[in-house]
Amino acid sequence: SDVTFVVGREQQKVFAHRCVLACRCQAFQGMLSQGPVGSEDSSSSIPPQGHFILGNVQPEVFLAVIEFLYTNSVTLNSHIVLEVLTSSVEYGLQDLCKLCVKFIKDTLTVEQVCEALQAAVTYGQSDLQQHCLTFIEGCTAAVVRTQGFHELSDMVLARVLRSDHLAVDELDLVQAVREWAHVSSAVLERPVPEVAALPVRELRLPLLAPSELVTLESHNQRDLLIPAESIAAAWRSHALRKGSGVPSHLCRPRRGTRPRDHHRHLDPHAK
Repeated sequence: SDVTFVVGREQQKVFAHRCVLACRCQAFQGMLSQGPVGSEDSSSSIPPQGHFILGNVQPEVFLAVIEFLYTNSVTLNSHIVLEVLTSSVEYGLQDLCKLCVKFIKDTLTVEQVCEALQAAVTYGQSDLQQHCLTFIEGCTAAVVRTQGFHELSDMVLARVLRSDHLAVDELDLVQAVREWAHVSSAVLERPVPEVAALPVRELRLPLLAPSELVTLESHNQRDLLIPAESIAAAWRSHALRKGSGVPSHLCRPRRGTRPRDHHRHLDPHAK
């Protein structure tokens, strides 16, 4: 080998060949042309031998990237695949990205699906996004209890909540969003109403029965998760026996919504 990488907190040394890395990956070509840490001549096209420090990547992840560059194949597992996907995007390795996406789709689990969806949105992988959303729709009640769900960004959570096919009742969904909001508030050090503003708009409060709205108002006094006008609109839909002033999709039951007597007044297509 003629190049050494010092990788991760473990400072594991990974040995490679400049010619292989440079011809297989433009990002590595640029890195190698700048020279290693401590090189006196960073402008040389063939810098002297030295060490490249990569402290922000796990050795196992970097070794998977190196394996791909040498063999055009990769050995993946569920513990590293999302980080390998991240590296494939950073290094511009489209074929490695496709292999990661295929592995994620083939091995997706309840515990991992939200993290995979977040990565898919971040890296613009529309096919993986749709696959993850379909998976979530099939087992929503289990997904909303995972750590990954609580770590979703507000934008991605709002995207999930727009689905008509979530297999969970609206009351349970409101509680799941409340728990997500409190976790996000603590992590981001911002008020609950602020962090939850975007996803809360997608909650279908008119679907809740009057007794459930009363309980919701009581809980809402503690954290102000839901704007007062949203709750008022839900009450108005009960009083007028229609979704007056409420966007039509907020009156449409989801796949997992438990039937309530008033639903027939909200949606003419509801059974």
